[in-house]
Amino acid sequence: MHFNIKNILISNDFGNKDDYQNIYINLYKTLKKAILNKSISETTKLPPSRVLAKDLSISRSTVIKAYNLLVLEKYVISMRGSGYYVTSSKNKKNHTNLNTGIKQGGYPKVSKRGNAFKKNIHIINNQSNNSIAFRPGLPPLDIFPVQHWKNLSNKYWRAIKSSELSYSNTIGLDCLRENISNYLKLYRNINCDANQIIITSGSLHSLYLISNTLIDKNDVVIIENPSYPNAYSLFKSLKANIYPIDIDNEGISVDKIKCENPKFIYTTPSNQYPSGVRMSMRRRLELLEWASKKSTYIIEDDYDHEFSNWESPVASVFSLDQQKRTIYLGTFNKLLHPSIRLGYLIVPHHLIDVIKALYKQSNRFVSTSLQKTLSDFIEKDYLNKHLRNVIEISVERKQLFLDYFNQNFNNEISLNSNNTGLHLIGNLKDSKKKDVKVANYLSQNGIIAYPLSKYYIGNNYKNGLVMGYCSVNNKLIKESIDKMSTAYFDF
Repeated sequence: MHFNIKNILISNDFGNKDDYQNIYINLYKTLKKAILNKSISETTKLPPSRVLAKDLSISRSTVIKAYNLLVLEKYVISMRGSGYYVTSSKNKKNHTNLNTGIKQGGYPKVSKRGNAFKKNIHIINNQSNNSIAFRPGLPPLDIFPVQHWKNLSNKYWRAIKSSELSYSNTIGLDCLRENISNYLKLYRNINCDANQIIITSGSLHSLYLISNTLIDKNDVVIIENPSYPNAYSLFKSLKANIYPIDIDNEGISVDKIKCENPKFIYTTPSNQYPSGVRMSMRRRLELLEWASKKSTYIIEDDYDHEFSNWESPVASVFSLDQQKRTIYLGTFNKLLHPSIRLGYLIVPHHLIDVIKALYKQSNRFVSTSLQKTLSDFIEKDYLNKHLRNVIEISVERKQLFLDYFNQNFNNEISLNSNNTGLHLIGNLKDSKKKDVKVANYLSQNGIIAYPLSKYYIGNNYKNGLVMGYCSVNNKLIKESIDKMSTAYFDF
């Protein structure tokens, strides 16, 4: 081997890393270190890539990647037909340290809106733990029909024409919007024109488009309390005047609203997030009458309709609205899986052009291949079959979660089993244990649970944990509850 480079690399820490997924970075850094500390002297010819790859038991492409990074930074030069050589230190200059004689200037200020988004990022639940148990809002990920989706995706790419690789319609493929329109008629009793449907990447994307379309600084926005933290953070960052309205066992009551000239009211009537309260029919009709008198919009976020309305469905606010002032949000991210990033927005015709203009100047459009695959997934009845399977499995896992959780916690955390969505709320018996600190400690121990207090606006909040119950199989549910109880009682 050339000048025993293997020993040189080992002495400079190559091979002592736990993560070999980026092994070429490891090799590049080790070679760079050896060059800088003179373990490999200037003008030395490095071993041919095949030779070094064989001696280190790695692929040749890995060695070439590392060599090319060194060439890019001028630690090595490549001579065609000869090989790679360590360059003279005189040629290695850190371009960031070049003295150009230009005096360091300042930078423009970040916009007020940019700073507002940065300031309010703490409002949303954004734990970095990679665990999925018991993250709220996740369906049974392990039963998704991956093979069906893969076959449909492959079919799309096999039949693709070069002309179809260009820009796509901003508001979505016609075929997907037609299929969603048909799906909504069957499963949500919503009759809408497919031309009213705009394809987005999910509920938050839909809210972003609506909010930027409607909200000016200091506009009045009414929101349920407690509520979806991401929505509250968004409205706050857009400098809206937010009026939270407490909910009761029938949902939001317009009798409690005292502010004037609201731009819109944001509500989750099918399954109030996160309490699980379903808005009564009486309240829905009162809401529509109030919105008409106030000349305002209603944003109806129907984020998990199928899970909360399967047994005894209640008509959506959108379907009851005769005045076209309800904007309806739906998503497939909670029904299929979050990584799919597909949702939809149903808007009155008079708002389509402005939302389309905003969309076209920001995200442009959702991936065409994803849209076509989902369209075929619906058309071939895979969605219907998967939906029924998801509901069956989620009911089974909910009961298992309730039984096993109660055995382990003995009412130290009391579960509210009336919640009809994909999560349960656990109220903390020990008031000295604050939910934010408990949630952070659980995260450090591999368990995700969101603090209930973060869903409330203002100081009148409840102390508890919001937990998804069906994202993992029965075995992992029990193992994760065991781990959670150990961590909780150690806290």
